[in-house]
Amino acid sequence: MKLEIDSNQEGYNKIDAYSAGNIVIAGRNFTRSLIVTPRALLSGWPPAVITEMKAEHLDPFLEIMPEVLLIGTGQKLVFPDQEILLPLFRAGIGCEIMDTGAACRSYNFLVGEGRHVAAALFMIQEISL
Repeated sequence: MKLEIDSNQEGYNKIDAYSAGNIVIAGRNFTRSLIVTPRALLSGWPPAVITEMKAEHLDPFLEIMPEVLLIGTGQKLVFPDQEILLPLFRAGIGCEIMDTGAACRSYNFLVGEGRHVAAALFMIQEISL
């Protein structure tokens, strides 16, 4: 899906498009899990799928301290164990879990509002028949 956002906040990382196995940010293609904030990108974030995520994978967000963290879990909504998210809650970081498409759309909306947001995005896996 190609996203069209009209915002006057030039120089910020915005998600241009997403599809199975690919997320496009600022014209660059990403094919592995990643972290994106309005000003920073961390490609190749270690967990490849949501079920591999551990509490230590969320350490970068304790440094960034976003107002809200969006976790895009891939094609389907999958809730991680609450123990994994506990450090975020203790630090006062809001956390929203959603499928990756919804996380991409929400991220762009919040960036457009000038919010201090971060997103941890897992790739949408192709469904084989």
